[in-house]
Amino acid sequence: MLLQEVVATSRAVSATRSRKEKVRLLAAVLAEAPAGERPLVARYLGGSLRQRRTGVGWRSLGDLPSPADEATLTVAEVDATLEKVAGLSGPGSAGMRRTRTEELFGRATEDEQAWLRGIITGEVRQGALEAMLTEAVAAAADLPVKQVRRAAMLAGGTAYVVEAAFEGEEALAGIGLTVGRPIQPMLASSAPDLAAALEKVGADAAVDAKLDGIRIQVHRDGQDVRIATRSLDDITERLPEVVEIVRSLPADRLVLDGEAMWLADDGGPRPFQETASRTASGSGGAVTPYFFDLLHRDGRDLLDLPAHERWAELDDLVPEPWRVTRWRGEDPADAQAFADDVLASGQEGVVVKAAGATYDAGRRGAAWVKVKPVHTLDLVVLAVEWGSGRRRGWLSNIHLGARDPDGGFVMLGKTFKGMTDEILAWQTERFTELATVDDPAADWVVPVRPEQVVEIAFDGLQRSTRYPGGLALRFARVLRYRDDKSAAEADTIEAVRDHADGPTRGH
Repeated sequence: MLLQEVVATSRAVSATRSRKEKVRLLAAVLAEAPAGERPLVARYLGGSLRQRRTGVGWRSLGDLPSPADEATLTVAEVDATLEKVAGLSGPGSAGMRRTRTEELFGRATEDEQAWLRGIITGEVRQGALEAMLTEAVAAAADLPVKQVRRAAMLAGGTAYVVEAAFEGEEALAGIGLTVGRPIQPMLASSAPDLAAALEKVGADAAVDAKLDGIRIQVHRDGQDVRIATRSLDDITERLPEVVEIVRSLPADRLVLDGEAMWLADDGGPRPFQETASRTASGSGGAVTPYFFDLLHRDGRDLLDLPAHERWAELDDLVPEPWRVTRWRGEDPADAQAFADDVLASGQEGVVVKAAGATYDAGRRGAAWVKVKPVHTLDLVVLAVEWGSGRRRGWLSNIHLGARDPDGGFVMLGKTFKGMTDEILAWQTERFTELATVDDPAADWVVPVRPEQVVEIAFDGLQRSTRYPGGLALRFARVLRYRDDKSAAEADTIEAVRDHADGPTRGH
């Protein structure tokens, strides 16, 4: 398939705000894509590359060759070139990467160059999110959306099930949990307090400690152990201590869901940013896993079992030191006392879970409800301002945006509060890398690629004519940067509006 067909569809999707029309446009081009190329076309329509990293940065795309007059590039050729570029390393690799990148862009038309620049730097914003792609695949293959969605969740994304969908229901139904292949994790909705969460979940519930760590999913097949993050990135090599713990468990094949934390000397949790830094670098003290769910055990998939049965299997398999602390009972006062103890121990809150619920991979619903002591949102940094006074020389005031499900981001305000010197130094380096201008030091306000998620605490929301979303955050402050979340997982403007007149949603 010619790249131009994908580019034209991307522009058309970006030009409409109708979800129905977006899905129709996506379905049309997927139906036209030849077998074997549909997964790649689906990725490109979703604004992502097959390669996790290419080594091609924003600055290297500033001076490109003149565009081609005629569209001749195919999606397969683009993928093959980027695969070669991503594999370059060692002496002379920078020059080879530059040459091959220039050759690729030299064959691209003006529209294709703009699109390629956007997808390589993570700035394709046509609004084709994963949920829309799932609907489009279902429409193109004439299958129920629910069936395509479940297969995509278990396979790790819609692109992995496109071919099966076009083969028919039987092929799609054959996609299940595969030990060694991460699935999209089940997610929690939010409530302002424990009483509201218990009411939302129902009487037969458990309350888990919500640890201030990173989400991990661990797969074991014999002695082979793989560890994935919430975003399905492989971090196995960075957590050898977790690998050894999982190998010690009495099972040959298993899939566990849990959290990992770097503990302080007194046994309490270190700040989230320290755990995130430790798991990102792979160096430092030992990280401890705490598991709260078991999805597979020795040939048996457990996802469709009631939660209390999965918990019983987990208790039988994993010793208590490596399990998340859980309360089960009937007295709300006892549940509140448990939640208070969790907070007093330094953790960030609790999660109330329905004891009869199945494990809904990739879904956020009423079966899991989290409660935090402060109102927070996960937002995306859109720009950053240079500081003054004591903060001169540091990038300080950040511009905050909520995700628009139809594409782009909606600004909700700015903040420079809650930033330690360590955070200021880190974000100055980080946002210099993400800057979309050649010389970030030349202007007071530096626009950045919308990739960095930050967890913001705030006291409330107020109506505002200053920002396009009609809302502004009151007394916003930085809690932590969320390197474990992508911009596609940030809070939406709809979620913010839902709570504008009531209790603010925690996250």
